[in-house]
Amino acid sequence: MPEGVKRCAWVTGDPLYLAYHDDEWGAPAHDDRRLFEMLILEGAQAGLSWLTILRKREGYRRAFAGFDPALVARFGDAEVAARLADPGIVRNRLKIASAVGNAAAFLAVQRQHGSFDRFLWDLVGDHAGRPRDGRRRRPGDVPARTPESDALSKELVRRGFKFVGSTICYAYMQAIGVVNDHLVTCYRHAQVQALSAPSAA
Repeated sequence: MPEGVKRCAWVTGDPLYLAYHDDEWGAPAHDDRRLFEMLILEGAQAGLSWLTILRKREGYRRAFAGFDPALVARFGDAEVAARLADPGIVRNRLKIASAVGNAAAFLAVQRQHGSFDRFLWDLVGDHAGRPRDGRRRRPGDVPARTPESDALSKELVRRGFKFVGSTICYAYMQAIGVVNDHLVTCYRHAQVQALSAPSAA
């Protein structure tokens, strides 16, 4: 990127952060494996910085079978114990166990709705799969939760998911492009909205 390009205020100069912001954050995601990956990573981030999770992302991909929910759902005590000894991820027993339980719940959603993507976007997203434009002008304009994230959290909890409080769910919705919360001054704001044009959907 040329010098002087404006980004969202939360972006640091760390290359991982820059790449995540510039290439992923806010872009509408519809691939179920990516949706599962981000759900697990957002839950793992609870109480930690997102940069910590980005630095361990490859470790998570190795430890959680490339985020294949069908494989993760079959993890037993031995697999959980191995991951508790794995320095490549956050070694928190509750978070690791929740990833296994969430994989099973994720598969149940797929069976009922055909895909997690359809379930998610029908529940809290634009039915055409396009991000809602947050039109945020300042960092203080960005909420920590919304009625939509409350609804998503409530429904996921009802279905047996863990580490899916409303604040985590809103961060998840931002990450996968249910809402475009790039500040309007950020160069990515317009690009993400272009991705949501009907011709690009």
